[in-house]
Amino acid sequence: MPHSEPHYEFGGPLGTAAITVGLPVLLYFFRFACNDVAGCPVPSLLSPSTLDWETLKGEIGWPQGGVWDLCSWQVMGVVLAYYLVSLVLWRILPANETLGTKLVHHGRPLKYRLNAFSSSLVQLAAVAIGTYYHGADFVVWTYMTDNYIQILTANVLIAYGISIFLYAYSFTVNTNYPNDDLRELAEGGDTGNVMYDFYIGRELNPRVTLPLIGEVDIKTWLEMRPGLTGWMLLDLAFVAQQYRNYGYVTDSILFVTAVQAYYVLDGQYNESHVLSMMDIITDGMGFMLTFGDIVWVPFLYSTQCRYLATYPLHLGWASIAAVSAVFTLGLYIFRASNTQKRVFRTNPQDPSVANLSYIQTKRGTRLLTAGWWGMSRHINYFGDWLQASPFSLPTGVAGYRVLAAGSAAATSSVFTTRDGREVVQGDARGWGMIFTYFYVLYFAILLVHRERRDDAMCAKKYGADWAQYKKTVRWRILPWVY
Repeated sequence: MPHSEPHYEFGGPLGTAAITVGLPVLLYFFRFACNDVAGCPVPSLLSPSTLDWETLKGEIGWPQGGVWDLCSWQVMGVVLAYYLVSLVLWRILPANETLGTKLVHHGRPLKYRLNAFSSSLVQLAAVAIGTYYHGADFVVWTYMTDNYIQILTANVLIAYGISIFLYAYSFTVNTNYPNDDLRELAEGGDTGNVMYDFYIGRELNPRVTLPLIGEVDIKTWLEMRPGLTGWMLLDLAFVAQQYRNYGYVTDSILFVTAVQAYYVLDGQYNESHVLSMMDIITDGMGFMLTFGDIVWVPFLYSTQCRYLATYPLHLGWASIAAVSAVFTLGLYIFRASNTQKRVFRTNPQDPSVANLSYIQTKRGTRLLTAGWWGMSRHINYFGDWLQASPFSLPTGVAGYRVLAAGSAAATSSVFTTRDGREVVQGDARGWGMIFTYFYVLYFAILLVHRERRDDAMCAKKYGADWAQYKKTVRWRILPWVY
């Protein structure tokens, strides 16, 4: 039954409605306002007083057919085929079958079939073979960049479609727990408000049975497969585009592609870790996670490579070493802190954690107050943010303009494409950071919000013990700062 006094997040029904409509619009804005036609940002946005629609349409590459050309049935078919390939690989490849955490209303865990890493390797091997024979003109790469906006639209529509299905499907859950199929509603997504519940998600772990495929856990499948693998494929498509544009590939785009691929593949290799995350154990499956998994992640997170495909910034060994150091430090903090927590939970007598202080809770569990977890309550979040910041750093002081051949003054900072266009920074310098560094700002806000949600849940779960823990470990994420 819906809660009598629901606790709303994300600004409640109005806020979630704005997010549901606004996030797709934001991604379209990013694509049109930062492009390979006129610049990043396009010139008219730097002179808003003289802005007019006809000029802006030419600069942003607005399709001739208008809004209807933003989508294509043919592209939709290709995108759906990509999803089908991912489903087939999930079914036919060897998998690690793992139990998740115990469900609140059943006291039993669900079983998960995990093979996202091998699935990605198969797809990467396939495009590697195609690239070996066809180079940067391999049809997958040209298709993705030539139809980027239509691919974005297809995934947006799929996200809305899945979210509508999930909302309707959630009303078939038998809430007379325990039920035979281990289905539960998520506490935070069962408020009774249609808009809010649609966004947050009513059902905790929805599963469907598909012909020839079998039972699929929608949440983990979407979170670990099509969007993450698609992110890598988009990055690689932009690497190929840079080569087609200039005849070479820069260290900046190779670095970003490499660290992002590592980020994805590492997460997929350790896929079982996701089963203990908030997304899986507490959040409902609605528009928030669906859109985030298959639209927000691949299309926003590949912005840096899309930028570098047009502005081929050369970093040099010193800059590569600097951003590598930031990435390595963040990775070390993230890995070391999470490992310490896992060892403390599973093997508290291990010498590495045996002498660390902790608070014994009335629930019977222990809260670590030393080591990494004595520095802050979520030091791992700082490491996660730090290792993600090199996604944006290689774009430098971003911004560029695309000029016709012969328009730029002779200078070493002009990049000339194979078709003669000239790419310079000019008055766009710095303004492009709105696009290439947006991810860093967004991720920081996301982690702060996630920490706040976790704090509220732990306060409810541990009561006075959590209050004592917060007095012992003062800092939330970054010691002496936050």
